[in-house]
Amino acid sequence: MLSIGPAKAAALFERMDDEEIRDLSTAMSSLGSLSSNIVERLFVEFADQLSSAGGLVGSYSSTERLLTGALGEERVNAIMEEMRGPAGRTMWDKLGNVNESVLANYLKNEYPQTVAVVLSKIKADHASRVLGVLPENFSMEVIMRMLRMEAVQKEILDQVERTLRTEFMTNLARSAKRDSHEMMADIFNNLDRNTETRFMTALEERNRESAERIKQLMFTFDDLVRLDASGIQLLLRQVEKDQLALALKGSAEDVKDLFFSNMSERAGKMMREDMEAMGAVRLKDVDEAQAVIVTTAKSLADSGQIVITSTDEDSELIY
Repeated sequence: MLSIGPAKAAALFERMDDEEIRDLSTAMSSLGSLSSNIVERLFVEFADQLSSAGGLVGSYSSTERLLTGALGEERVNAIMEEMRGPAGRTMWDKLGNVNESVLANYLKNEYPQTVAVVLSKIKADHASRVLGVLPENFSMEVIMRMLRMEAVQKEILDQVERTLRTEFMTNLARSAKRDSHEMMADIFNNLDRNTETRFMTALEERNRESAERIKQLMFTFDDLVRLDASGIQLLLRQVEKDQLALALKGSAEDVKDLFFSNMSERAGKMMREDMEAMGAVRLKDVDEAQAVIVTTAKSLADSGQIVITSTDEDSELIY
């Protein structure tokens, strides 16, 4: 399909259903580089007149271009989105990479017997998390069916897998866009203090619920008090001293105390002297310095090097 071009491919794609196109597209996108010798051998097997073509590179982009020439844009987008969904070779592998809350939200509308089949096919630790999120009465129905469940017929498994692929995975890929409140929280984080206050006040007047959610999602310099000592010490090694001094000039006292308590006495004394030597500083400069340090902290958290604890009780750490 990659070698014969959009026009000839279109004639073949038109005779396939979405599932066949999806399976073929997945195979095409995972081909990688193929030598011309392999391509020519395949051509000889299928059609002697095509044996003169050269090498191929199968990728998402080449597959998408070929599909676009044969199918409507909406249909191509749906197929490619599902292919770019959760990683995994099989449907059950893919489900293992879906957040338990997202999976539970879908499964709670299915028959308990269907849910029992699904949970029996994914890893035990992931199944346990999904059960914990499902409504309790529904979970017990699922558990009872799992206890009584015998070997599942291949036809039933295939039907469940097809349903998950066509209904759940496709919708998941389409809805995997970033939450709008998270996006706005990041934008607000990068506003200067006066602009942020102005926008937040206006938003509170128009939609208090959204304003509160954005506040909860925002991570500011003062939120660095949620880092433990090892996290602060790692952050200290990652940021410029001049930038930190400027950022601390406009921070709350508890944040200053946290940073200074994780410095040596000599380093803390030098930092305080640097801050005093700065004199009056512009609020805009302080905001920019704090934003850089917050971004660094987020990057360290994303890579798992530090932990930013939540403010809710469920996330409290026990030592």
